[in-house]
Amino acid sequence: MKSSRLITLASASLLLVASCSSKKKIVEKDVKQRGEVLIENYCSEDKHMSTSKIFRSNAIGESMDQMTAKKKARSNAQAELAKTISSTMKIVGDNFVKSSEFNNKEEVTETFNEMSRTVVDQELTGAIKICEKFTKTENGNYKCYMALELSGEKIVTKYNERLSKNEQIKADYNYEKFKETFEKEMEKLANQQ
Repeated sequence: MKSSRLITLASASLLLVASCSSKKKIVEKDVKQRGEVLIENYCSEDKHMSTSKIFRSNAIGESMDQMTAKKKARSNAQAELAKTISSTMKIVGDNFVKSSEFNNKEEVTETFNEMSRTVVDQELTGAIKICEKFTKTENGNYKCYMALELSGEKIVTKYNERLSKNEQIKADYNYEKFKETFEKEMEKLANQQ
């Protein structure tokens, strides 16, 4: 009785494994029939996506020259990183100003946005490369895949330094409230990916 159960269980397991691998082959065959090619995009796995603590971006650069491909990939990744940080900081600034007691909210919002651009420009040079892969295409070009990261804590600290020096904001500025607003936006960013 026990041996028949074991045989039945083993047979079911084999059928399950066989059906999974045949589905994969069918999907691959279907993709090829439509003239599509599955592309592996290096440096873009989950571990290369933004989290609630770290901004991350990834990009590709292609060139006949390997170093030029690398420079293009870094430039593209930095541009993507800057865009993500800037849009996050704009939302943080808007939400922080709305929830604060500033008299001229429009002027303060513009000040926050200007500071954001300055901080992002300064901090991008400190972005850390967390992934880099090279491939060579059929036509002999080099492709560089790259992922960069920048600490959210580092951004918020630099932002705080600049805000603390601004006389217009200084009187009503509350760092803890600002940091709380920032952390909420970082959590939303991490959940979007």
